[in-house]
Amino acid sequence: MLRQRVVNTLAVRSVIARQGLYTSTTRRLPSAPPLRPTASRPTVKLPTQSRILATVSAAAKDEPPPPPPPPPKERSAFVRALIKTAAFAGFAGMSVTAIIVAFFLYDASTYKESVDEVDISVPQIALNPRRGGPKNLPIAEVLIDDDEHEEIQRLKTKPRLVVLGSGWGSVALIKNLNPEDYHVTVISPSNYFLYTPLLPSATVGTLEVRSLVEPIRRITGAIRGHFIKATAEDVDFSEKLVEVSQIGPDGQKRHFYVPYDKLVIGVGSKTRTHGVEGLQYCQFLKDVNDARIIRKKVIENFEQACLPTTTDEERRKLLSFVVCGGGPTGVEFAAELFDMLNEDLTLRYPRILRNEVSVHIVQSRSHILNTYDEALSKYAEERFARQQIDVLTNARVCKIEKDKVIFTQKEEGKVVTKELPFGLCLWSTGVAPTHFAHKIAESLEIQKNAFALETDTHLRLLGAPLGDVYAIGDCATVQNNVASHVVEFLQSMAVETGIRDPTKQELTFSQWRKLAPRIKRKFPQATYHLRRLDRLFEKYDEDKSGTLDFNELTKMLQQIDKKLTSLPATAQRAHQQGQYLARKLNKLVHAAPGLEINQIVDGDLDAFVYKAFEYKHLGSLAYVGNAAVFDVIPGMPFAGGLVYLYLWRSAYFAQSVSARTRMLLAMDWTKRALFGRDLMNF
Repeated sequence: MLRQRVVNTLAVRSVIARQGLYTSTTRRLPSAPPLRPTASRPTVKLPTQSRILATVSAAAKDEPPPPPPPPPKERSAFVRALIKTAAFAGFAGMSVTAIIVAFFLYDASTYKESVDEVDISVPQIALNPRRGGPKNLPIAEVLIDDDEHEEIQRLKTKPRLVVLGSGWGSVALIKNLNPEDYHVTVISPSNYFLYTPLLPSATVGTLEVRSLVEPIRRITGAIRGHFIKATAEDVDFSEKLVEVSQIGPDGQKRHFYVPYDKLVIGVGSKTRTHGVEGLQYCQFLKDVNDARIIRKKVIENFEQACLPTTTDEERRKLLSFVVCGGGPTGVEFAAELFDMLNEDLTLRYPRILRNEVSVHIVQSRSHILNTYDEALSKYAEERFARQQIDVLTNARVCKIEKDKVIFTQKEEGKVVTKELPFGLCLWSTGVAPTHFAHKIAESLEIQKNAFALETDTHLRLLGAPLGDVYAIGDCATVQNNVASHVVEFLQSMAVETGIRDPTKQELTFSQWRKLAPRIKRKFPQATYHLRRLDRLFEKYDEDKSGTLDFNELTKMLQQIDKKLTSLPATAQRAHQQGQYLARKLNKLVHAAPGLEINQIVDGDLDAFVYKAFEYKHLGSLAYVGNAAVFDVIPGMPFAGGLVYLYLWRSAYFAQSVSARTRMLLAMDWTKRALFGRDLMNF
């Protein structure tokens, strides 16, 4: 037994010595430095007990030792990525599940089993208003929801702000108004705000109509305002009453008055007819109902073209679409129509229809999109030519019959009369004043513009009591008649010069430099043309006397008037006017009580409290069929294909009025990409 132990011990030591694991600790040379582990020195890995015993038994049997175990295999990069992806997917799946569960819990909380009884008493004066005014009509001094909340009760004593219309300008005004300062009432025949720039997309099913509207009560509710679904009929400026009408439960029109302290007119516009006969056979594109009618008509024409009883001539007429007007609305409708024909028609309808479809644009000017940069107009025309959209320029519509457009066009210096059959004709040729705006203009003698209500640069309606009535949006235009105020400007300098008759006053260059800032403040649009005062002074000092007399100054300002153009009737302009007016009204309500008469310059409270309105053009863009054109930077227009299409969508997506409409727009664009356009009509 003892002998066997000695043999085993010697065998173990020999194995360890062969593997370099045995070191003697009994003797060490005194000069040898002590061993220190370094970063480069490999770590010695001791064998396991099982391996040692296997080696000892093999040595006892005079057999070679077993080979060392292979090193553990490292996972490949693909396996590691797969594991990470699975972990992330699991985490994401748990997150999505949690979001879905949370949404269902919230959705369940929105349902109610019973109707909550509301304890509220409506004031008798709201149900039985007193009568008065020029026509002895009921006066809605108190509305039926004035006592619903403490916040609304507190606003009953605030100044009454009545807003006519629910368009871009009115909504921008409401959203930027301080809710604690005014008792707001919005009056409009439409109880929604329409996102008009994308309306052509709703005519062919790219977007749904409900994705472009926002309930006006949701907007007014944010400022505890009121909404009355009615039509404005007239305004009594002396008694500060707005006459409105609405259809009652008995089907009869009922009239009543709504009092105001400040009135904002933003009733929009209607389509301009240019005196052309037969417009009853055309479709317009101004409202939600127009988009629905056009969409239904387009699909119905396709269905009738598929009937076996339809002749070739009837089919070509049914599938002929004519757009009268080459502005942004007409161009975008033609582009959207072509996209639907090219992307969805061949998938859902017989292919023969694709060869019969024709789209025409009749434009009275030499180019479509004539308000854009010329390069963009040519780009749009070239793209439409490739898409086989017929663009007829220098063509004026004379008459529209039930199934054809009669127009004249210049060819080689001659005027030729032509006919164009159609299955659908869209009329989109500018804007004109509504019946209400026209009636207001007739009641004010100072109103001379036949196309819009004239305002001063503070957006106050000319002819109405100063500071009580404002007009914004398409129904109004800012009067930039600088020359007509030349006497007023000279009177402001009379105190310094001592000359009683302003027409005999002569301005030196130093006086001209003092007068120019006053002109800029009153007419901000003239600022660009008053940059070099020295050059203007030298140019119009015709007698080289070193002064400007009355005639020379008048001539200078008349030339500036000619360079000032009317503000465009666009949503961009209306939006800026609404924001401007909201900021001014927020300041007026706090500044007016603390001011004395002698503090107000020239008796103009608006000018003392806030600067004049200055329109800043942020650019124009238009959709031209899976492409877009941008006239944003002056002198640097750009246009292109799908990348610019997404940029165009992003711009309008960001300008949407609420998170609700943004979500609906994103869903509609996604639905079109996955399932195509909705080609049903009902």
